[in-house]
Amino acid sequence: MIPEIHIEDFSYPLPDERIAKYPLPERDASKLLVYRDGIVSERKFRNLADELPAGSLMVFNDTKVVPARLFFRRPTGAHIEIFCLEPDDPAEYNTNFAATERCRWKCVIGNAKRWKDDVLDLDVQEGELLDFQLQARLIHRDGQTGVVEFSWRTGAPFSRVLELCGRIPIPPYLNRDTEAIDLERYQTLYAHIRGSVAAPTAGLHFTQRVLDDIAARGIETAQVCLHVGAGTFLPVKSSLVSEHPMHREPFVVSRELLVRLRDCDKPVVAVGTTSVRTLESLYYVGVSCLEQGAPADVAQWAPYEREYAPSRAEALDAIIRYLDENQLDELKVGTRIIIVPGFRFRVVDAMVTNFHQPQSTLLLLISAFVGGDWHTIYDFALAHGFRFLSYGDSSLLFRR
Repeated sequence: MIPEIHIEDFSYPLPDERIAKYPLPERDASKLLVYRDGIVSERKFRNLADELPAGSLMVFNDTKVVPARLFFRRPTGAHIEIFCLEPDDPAEYNTNFAATERCRWKCVIGNAKRWKDDVLDLDVQEGELLDFQLQARLIHRDGQTGVVEFSWRTGAPFSRVLELCGRIPIPPYLNRDTEAIDLERYQTLYAHIRGSVAAPTAGLHFTQRVLDDIAARGIETAQVCLHVGAGTFLPVKSSLVSEHPMHREPFVVSRELLVRLRDCDKPVVAVGTTSVRTLESLYYVGVSCLEQGAPADVAQWAPYEREYAPSRAEALDAIIRYLDENQLDELKVGTRIIIVPGFRFRVVDAMVTNFHQPQSTLLLLISAFVGGDWHTIYDFALAHGFRFLSYGDSSLLFRR
């Protein structure tokens, strides 16, 4: 049964001065809140390894943020901002990034009502030397979103066009323009696969020193890839959470990791809510393999609509069998899963995460993970000077 949850019950006072507008000079200098067995304590992030159970499996999201914000101008002089969300044609990320003349993307369009049928030219600032002659044509629009076709010259791949013409899409709640520091710091140290329009911010604290300490403690690591969509910024506008639509996010998990998870008898630690959503989605992908013979996208409310009998091992084994039968070495699928109080966690035992906005789906996930005890955590963070949101401090939460 879909839970009846009012988003107003997940609010707290967050003064603007508690939102970290910039990262600290050192990634691992941030504070670390540790929540274990209902008890909250304060540490430094650089000592994270000391707080992790020996022998754990730690899972990171290795997606890479792309400079997805592009600014164009109409012949009339009106400025149009285009925020690339996900590739439309070609639909596969790497193929789209490799296109050398034109491609299409699903986008959020700023000032959309002012864009009619005309072709837009890139808004080049004085002093910039860009010879791509990048143009944008509106294929169709639905409110503030639509499909945009980009065309350019020089034969450069679209990845290079974005790199030189686009801007890193830092969160709107920072209330500032993208700056040089964001090019490095709004990206994890281990970012590898291009596709996100928002960073998996829990990973922004990790340095090579922290990763080395984790390895020295005998903690295994693994990677998944979920491309974070712009929906991560969207507020919950409905009082009833059941009326809030979740966006689809594509993810990839290797066969090797599926085997490790199936056979794992030690704690699984997810780095970030994106890793949590990926790992917990695997169970329902496995159920679709058991019941339908093939993986399917995870629907938003699938975990709540009925009881599920298969064990975690049975569900993961079904995915592995499907991959083997089709000679595939990785699972590629999508998820719209929403994790709210009442959710049954089947994979993740602990998570590293930042402090999230009031009345957000991410705060709902935290509440579900800690058995509704999110107030204890956030009250402590507010009382002890923790910095909030993307560039803020971190927490290590153990599931209750």
